Amino acid sequence: MPRRTILTERQREKLFDLPTDEPSLLRHYILSDEDLRHIRQRRRARNRLGFALQLCAFRYPGRLLQPGEMIPRSMLAFVGAQIGVAAEELAEYGARSETRYQHSTALQQLYGYRPFEGQVRANMLIWLKEAAEKSKTNELLAAEFLAELRRRHVIVPAASTVERCCADALVAAERTIVARITGRIDPQSRVRLLSLLSETVDGRITRFVWLRQFEVGSNSNDMNSLLDRLDFLRKLAINIGTLDDIPPFRVTGLRRQGERYSADGMRDLPENRRLAILAACVVEWSAMLADVAVETHDRIVGKLYRACERKRDELLQAERASISDTLKMLSRFGDALITAHEEQDDLGLAITEGGGWELLRQTVAQAAALTGKVSADPLEFVTDGYARFRRYAPRFLEILTFRGGRGADSLLEALEMLRRLNRRGHRTLPVNAPLDFARAKWRKRILKDGKPDRQVWEIGILFELRNALRSGDIWLADSRRYREISTALVPIETVSETARLAVPLEADDWLRQRSQILKRGMTQIECATRAGILAGGAIIDGKLQIDRLEKATPEEAAALVLKLYESMPLVRITDILIEVDEKLHFTDAFTDLRTGIACGDRIGIMTVLLADGVNLGLRKMADASDTHTFWELLRIGKWHVREETTARALAMIVEAQSKLPMARFWGDGTTSSSDGQHFPAGSTGEALNVVNARYGNEPGLSAYSHVSDQYAPYSTQVIPATAHEAPYILDGLLQNDTGRQIREHYADTGGFTDHVFAICSVLGFRFAPRIRDLPDKRIYVPAINEVPPVLQPMIGGRINIRLIRENWPDILRLAASMAAGTVVPSQILRKLAAYPRQNSLAVALSARFAKAGQLFRQFPDNSVRRLPETLSGLCRNPQRSERSGVSSARSSCSTG
Repeated sequence: MPRRTILTERQREKLFDLPTDEPSLLRHYILSDEDLRHIRQRRRARNRLGFALQLCAFRYPGRLLQPGEMIPRSMLAFVGAQIGVAAEELAEYGARSETRYQHSTALQQLYGYRPFEGQVRANMLIWLKEAAEKSKTNELLAAEFLAELRRRHVIVPAASTVERCCADALVAAERTIVARITGRIDPQSRVRLLSLLSETVDGRITRFVWLRQFEVGSNSNDMNSLLDRLDFLRKLAINIGTLDDIPPFRVTGLRRQGERYSADGMRDLPENRRLAILAACVVEWSAMLADVAVETHDRIVGKLYRACERKRDELLQAERASISDTLKMLSRFGDALITAHEEQDDLGLAITEGGGWELLRQTVAQAAALTGKVSADPLEFVTDGYARFRRYAPRFLEILTFRGGRGADSLLEALEMLRRLNRRGHRTLPVNAPLDFARAKWRKRILKDGKPDRQVWEIGILFELRNALRSGDIWLADSRRYREISTALVPIETVSETARLAVPLEADDWLRQRSQILKRGMTQIECATRAGILAGGAIIDGKLQIDRLEKATPEEAAALVLKLYESMPLVRITDILIEVDEKLHFTDAFTDLRTGIACGDRIGIMTVLLADGVNLGLRKMADASDTHTFWELLRIGKWHVREETTARALAMIVEAQSKLPMARFWGDGTTSSSDGQHFPAGSTGEALNVVNARYGNEPGLSAYSHVSDQYAPYSTQVIPATAHEAPYILDGLLQNDTGRQIREHYADTGGFTDHVFAICSVLGFRFAPRIRDLPDKRIYVPAINEVPPVLQPMIGGRINIRLIRENWPDILRLAASMAAGTVVPSQILRKLAAYPRQNSLAVALSARFAKAGQLFRQFPDNSVRRLPETLSGLCRNPQRSERSGVSSARSSCSTG
C-alpha cells in the first residue's frame, strides 16, 4: 500500500495554518481597492468581516475556512482594521450556514477560484507527478504543490487529501525512475548485476559488499585493492548513460540505499528496484573509486616526498660534526689572512702558519662537498620510492583515462609513452622521450650524462600528474572531484539569473567603477597622511605603521562570566534535548533515506545524536539506555541520521536561536567568523598523510566552524589537518541559508588568499581576514602614474586588466556555480590554487604580473582594492572585529 502520511504535525501546521506574523500578513493580506469594493457590498459588519477573511484564506494558504475554526487574533485585527470592522463582529458570522456557503461561491465567481475536482484535479495530479521526481523532500513537494494550486487559483483541499496526493505521486515517481533505469539495462547486464548478490569473495562476503568497502589509502597495497574493485566495476560494462536524466539526488539516494542494505536485504527487494539500486551503485562507485584512487596516489607521492625530506635532514644531521670542524678551520684560515692583509705581511706565510696549503686544499674540498649536501634537494632521493610506484603505477595508468587541455599535451604524451613501455615490458627509455612536462629541477635529474634516466623520468611523470590533477590541468572523464572544471560551471547564459552576483555583467563597467573608487580612496589616504590624521596608523617613509589594538575586554568580565555560570542551574543534557525538540521539532529533519518520512522515534533519534556527540558509540549507549537496543539505534542511525538531515536540524535550531530576544543583543546575524580546531587522531596519521607540522607530529583532523555574531555555529566541516583553511570559508557561507544571509565575514590568517577575496567580492560578501605582516604587503593598481607620491613605495605593480577582461565570463560562471550549488567551493578553489601556472582563470582571479625582484602580493577586491579599507578602514571602528570573535581589526582588510 502506498504511504499516506508523509508530513509531521509541525509541517502540516506550517503549510495549512493561517499566518500570524507581521511579514506574512503584510505579504498576503493587503486588500486592494477592488477587494474593498466587493467587501463593502455585504450589508452587515459581521458579513463584511467574514467575507474578507474567506478571501484572505483563499489567497493564503489557499484553502476554505472551516466551520468553527479559530481565526488568529493578529489576522483578525489586521483584516478588520482595513475594512473598519471590530474583531468581535466575527462571533455572529455564519449563524446561517448558507451565508458562509454563499460567500464562498461568490468569491469563486468573482476571483476565478476553482475547487480541486474533475479536470482541475486531473491536471494538478499530472503536474504533481512530474514535480515529485525533482523534489528533494516530502515537505518541499507539499509546499510546491500548494504554491502551484494558489498560482492556478485552485482551492487547496484538506490536508489529508494533499498528503495522499503527494504520497501517491512520490510512490509513482520512485517507480517511474526505477522503471526508467531498469529499462536501459540489457539482459546480459542484468545477469551480471544480480550476480553481485550471490558471488562471494574468498568465500566470506558477497561481491556487492566487497565492492562498497573502500576508502582513501596510503600505500601500494591500498591502491591495488582500490584498482581491483575499479577494474571489476569497469568489466561489468554498465553504461553510464543508464542514469541519464535521473536527478542527481535520486541517484545519490539509490546509491546510499545500496550502501545500507545487506546482501540479504537487497535480495528481498523487488527485482526492478534491486536492479536500479545496483546500477546506481556501480556507476557511482566507479566514479568514487576513481577519485579515491587519485587521492591515494596523491598521498603516496606526498609520503615519499616527506620521506625524502627526512633522509636529507638525517644526512645533514650525520654531517653536523664535519660541518662544524670545516667552518672552524675556514674561520682560522680567514682570520690569518685578514690579519696578514691588515699588517701587510706575506699572505703565503700566513697560510703556512695557519696549517699549510695542503690543509687549506682539504678544507676547501670538504666545504665544497658539504655545500652540496647542505643544499641537497629532497628530489635527490626520490628513486628510493621507485619500487613502491612500480607496484601499482602500471595498473593505475591503464585503468584510469586521463584528459587534459593544451597546456598538458606534453604530460599526456609522456603518460602515453609510459603506458606503451609498461605494456611491452621495456626498461630502457627512448632518446626521444618527452621532457617538456618536467620543470627545471626535474629535467636536470632526468638527464644524466645526456641520456634520460628511466626511473627519474617515470617518477617525475607521477609527481607532475599529481600536481596537474590537483589544479585541473588534467582531469578524469568519469569522476566527480577530478572532472573538467568547465563542465562543472553553469552556462554563461544563466549567469544573469543568479541574484547573488554583486558585480556588473560587463567587465569594463566593473573595472571603471573599481578604478574610480580606488583613485578616490588614494586621494583620501594622501590627504589624511599629509594632515597627520590617518586613523589607527601612519605612513612613514613609505612604510605603513599600524597602532597596536588595545584590549577591549575589561578584567572584570572573566569574573562576571564565572558568576553567571555559577548561577545557572544544573540540567541534564537529555532534558535539554527533549525540551528544545518539543518547541522546535528538530527531530522532524531526520527523515527516512527512502521514503523521506520523519522518524517517529524521537527518543531514539536523540539517543543516536547524543551517542555521536559525546563520542560514546551506539553499543555503549545502548548498554547505558533502558529504552533502545543496539540494533534499534543502529537502524535509526543507518536510515535517518545523515549529513544532510543533521544539517537541516542544525539550520532549524540556528533559525530559532536567531529569533530569541537575547540573540539580538549580540548581533543582527549578518556578520560571522570562521576558524579551525585541531583534534588528535590515531597513530596512523603519518602513514595517511594527515600530519600538520603546526600541531607537531601527532596525526589528527580539523573541524572548521562558522559562527555568526549571534554565537550560532551554523556550519562545521571536518577537513584534513594538512588542508589549507581558506577554501572552506565559502562552503560555510554558500551551502546553508544562514550563511547566505551573512554580509561580512571574518577569518584568521589561514583564511587569507587572493581567490577567496575575489569570489567574496563577486558574491557580495565583505571579507575581513587578519593579514600577517600587513605592512610588508604591496598593492597593485590599474595605473601607477595615478598613485600619489606618498603611496608610491607601497605599490607592487600594475594590475593585468587584459587578463581580467578576457576571463570575466569564466569568473562570473565560477561565482554563479558556487552560488547555485553546482560545484563545491572548496573543491574548485583548491584546484585553482593548487598549480596555477597554466590556469588563466586562477591567475585572473589574482590579476597579477609576475615581476622579478618585487614582492608579488595584491589586495584583490577581484583585483582592485579600496585603499582606505586596505590601510585603515577598520581602524575607525577598533571594536568591529572583536564582536565577531576575530581580534586585531587593525591588521585586517575587508572587501567592499
